[in-house]
Amino acid sequence: MTTRLVLLHSPLLGPLSWRRVAAILAGRGAAAEAPAWPRLSTLGADGYAALANSMAASLGAGPPAIVVAHSGAGALMPSVAALARGQVRGVIYCDAILPHPGLSWFDTAPPALAAQLLAGAVEGRLPAWDQWWPPGALAKLVPDTDLREALIGELEPIPVGYFEELAPELELAVPAAYLQLSGAYVEEAQISMRRGWPVVRLPLHHLAMLTHAEAVAGAIESLAARLEGRDG
Repeated sequence: MTTRLVLLHSPLLGPLSWRRVAAILAGRGAAAEAPAWPRLSTLGADGYAALANSMAASLGAGPPAIVVAHSGAGALMPSVAALARGQVRGVIYCDAILPHPGLSWFDTAPPALAAQLLAGAVEGRLPAWDQWWPPGALAKLVPDTDLREALIGELEPIPVGYFEELAPELELAVPAAYLQLSGAYVEEAQISMRRGWPVVRLPLHHLAMLTHAEAVAGAIESLAARLEGRDG
């Protein structure tokens, strides 16, 4: 049976971040897709439920899938898996935060970053994600000007409420694995190893899906095979 892989971008980014990897996986025979979350600016107070319900509905449109969650999408996986009712066969966290039931994003973020973001809030909105980086840093990660501008074109200011909302008191109830791309997620990879999850480390960077799509696609294939018991 063809493996269905659903590649979920960070809610702070857009689906462009996964399109190269999805195309490579599809070319290798996987049923790969990169759907978009609802835009955060359209959500009300219960953002987790709105995001999870939307993605659960998308997952229900096809066979059960292995879901790959990048960055901030990791926190939403217990809610998505619960609402999808058997449509999630496993989760691969890709340079992602792990679920944090009962805590907000601000509770888990480095205090200095949280303070920096709140200082830049205007009318209840934080700066778009590209403005979190020092000058020139994003260009070093994504040197291709057209690709970088397309990435930035999907961004928008982010409601402060999204970062203040407490995650639902849910635990992930399906098999999981971890793909570490950058040094910022060493701790998450170590936690995953202690939990007995399959872990792959690629010494690249947080947006490697855009610049090293072949390597990321290969790692996802490997981890998906292990989650499905096809690793030899």
